[in-house]
Amino acid sequence: MTDSAGTPAGPGDPAGRGDSVVPPRRRRWLRWGALGLSVLLLAVAGVSWWLYRRLDDNITTDITTAEELERYEKERPHPAPHGAMNILLIGSDTRAGAENRKYGRAQGQRSDTTILLHLAGDRRSTTAVSVPRDLLVDIPSCRTAKGARTPETYTQFNFAYQYGGAACTIRTVERLTGVRIDHHMVIDFHGFKDMVDAVDGVEVCLREPIDDKAAHLKLKAGRQTLNGEQALGFVRARKSLGNGSDTDRMGRQQQFLGALFNKVQSNGVLLNPTRLYPVLDAATRSITTDPGLDSLKDLYDLTRSMRSVPPENVRFLTVPRKPYPPDPNRDELAEPKASALFERLRKDQPVAVVRPDATASTDATTERDENADGSGASDRRATPTFSGTDAASGMCG
Repeated sequence: MTDSAGTPAGPGDPAGRGDSVVPPRRRRWLRWGALGLSVLLLAVAGVSWWLYRRLDDNITTDITTAEELERYEKERPHPAPHGAMNILLIGSDTRAGAENRKYGRAQGQRSDTTILLHLAGDRRSTTAVSVPRDLLVDIPSCRTAKGARTPETYTQFNFAYQYGGAACTIRTVERLTGVRIDHHMVIDFHGFKDMVDAVDGVEVCLREPIDDKAAHLKLKAGRQTLNGEQALGFVRARKSLGNGSDTDRMGRQQQFLGALFNKVQSNGVLLNPTRLYPVLDAATRSITTDPGLDSLKDLYDLTRSMRSVPPENVRFLTVPRKPYPPDPNRDELAEPKASALFERLRKDQPVAVVRPDATASTDATTERDENADGSGASDRRATPTFSGTDAASGMCG
């Protein structure tokens, strides 16, 4: 049988309209399904955009530092080769705000922790170099928050941040190392705590219990997971841990950052949106950064570039230094080790570290450098080795 148009009538199709006709009831369900899917997609897109804008708006941009550094562009070091990047991480000890005020009533603020983070051009390794706050350095004349100028002076490093904020600290580090700082981030006490809490704490192992009233810290001995408040006390404590020196404290900070890096990578935080969001929310609310890193996209691209770095290639060390003879409570650069380290960072060459308690020689290793052209040919010079650790070592062995 055929219809008037000559189309064969299908079985069960008395009107002779073929199989292309969808029953009215089914058509209604399809229309409603399509409408529901469209609404769902729009809702997801709207929520995603809202979350993106919220995270993006969390970030505080430091325009003042960028403008101040522009004044001294001619005296600044050249950018690193091979696409390497140097970021200065500054932990501020500001007591501004209710959350920070409980840690003391110090006037002004200084850099409690400063780390020069070097990302290799091939993004296969990362080197984090702590700059001791008591290291004696030449601080240039800097512009204060009130517009005055400070005189050039030879004094302890953490005064640079008090004198002229991030700009003065960056210029001091560049003078000290000859390494150009591409970006900077400033984080305060409260921000650090939020970051640790966002990853559900970080595991540490303690040989002895800790009871440090100055750091608001009381912990038992053994393996345990620290929350943000405890972690802050742990990395700040001096009097009750080790030998009470800032040197010992920096080593503890480096180990903790390595454990934090491992926690983020091993738990798949970077690949899981539901776990990544609280980390990004805490991070973006916690930092003040330059215009080059002040968007969520910039920070995501930076994080993604580090995602494939193996923990053993995330190295932590401190600027080589020794006691300053006139004042043993202050440090000065230990040469030629310090210059060797700075040169390798400038040239984006590998740096090897060995734990302080290791028995291997800390003078050199048998590793060989590749030529700058990537040919892989040895330049017959061993990679210098420095006292430090890596993220793979962890805090619990």
